[in-house]
Amino acid sequence: MKKKQDNIYGPIVTKKDLRKANYRWLMSVCTFNYQTQQGASVAYALSPILRKIYKQDDNYVKSLNSHFQYYNTQPWLAAIILGACVSMEERQGLKAKDAVQDFKVGTMGPLAGIGDSLLMTMIPTIMGSIAAYMALENNPVGIFLWMALIALIFFFRMHCFEFGYRQGAKVITEYGDKINYLTEAASILGITVVGALVGSVISVASPLNFQFGKVAMKIQPMIDKILPQLIPVLLVFIAYRLLKSKKISMTWVILLFIVIAMFSAAFGILA
Repeated sequence: MKKKQDNIYGPIVTKKDLRKANYRWLMSVCTFNYQTQQGASVAYALSPILRKIYKQDDNYVKSLNSHFQYYNTQPWLAAIILGACVSMEERQGLKAKDAVQDFKVGTMGPLAGIGDSLLMTMIPTIMGSIAAYMALENNPVGIFLWMALIALIFFFRMHCFEFGYRQGAKVITEYGDKINYLTEAASILGITVVGALVGSVISVASPLNFQFGKVAMKIQPMIDKILPQLIPVLLVFIAYRLLKSKKISMTWVILLFIVIAMFSAAFGILA
């Protein structure tokens, strides 16, 4: 019996396949967990296309497991990245597995920052304020503006996969070997964004006082003079090392930090 061969030479993914993957992504993005977050949704959305690309069961499982890894970003823009990943795997097969994963990880931070601030906060806030003001003035135009925005967003979300697929194919065919530089640049940008979030989002300080005789000194100002945001950085580093060791899951890390937070608050070590 002749063994089926994987496709890594020409395009076989159709518009119907991309739209089906888009629908599956939209319907399954709520399958969120603390270990892989959106990873299960990615694997579910791409599984029919991956089965079409990888005829051999072993290769299909390897690709599926790769997409099952941790992934979390703004879901509307994520469809563009996933479409580009499909294009990369369609043409290079498992050879593109590492590049695809780097591309996904490297774009998570920038997409989350842009999508959450622009699509989830700024635009709805502005349009909602305009619609609410018009409603107070008994002007129904605001309702139609809001409905038009929803329709525009829906149209955008319905074509994200196809757009990403077309751009992914363009990157592969026109830039070829330069894809590694692109993914490396995206990775650096993502790491920079995540590093900035450590100091701006995580707020942990020490209320301890050092007292020697009549001299009393607060610990936190001393730490800030040495390195501002040192405690948040250390906590993130601990979490990173635990996850990198692969001996403990995301869920256990979260539980561990909850216990640390409760213990530190009870004894006045951290606040």
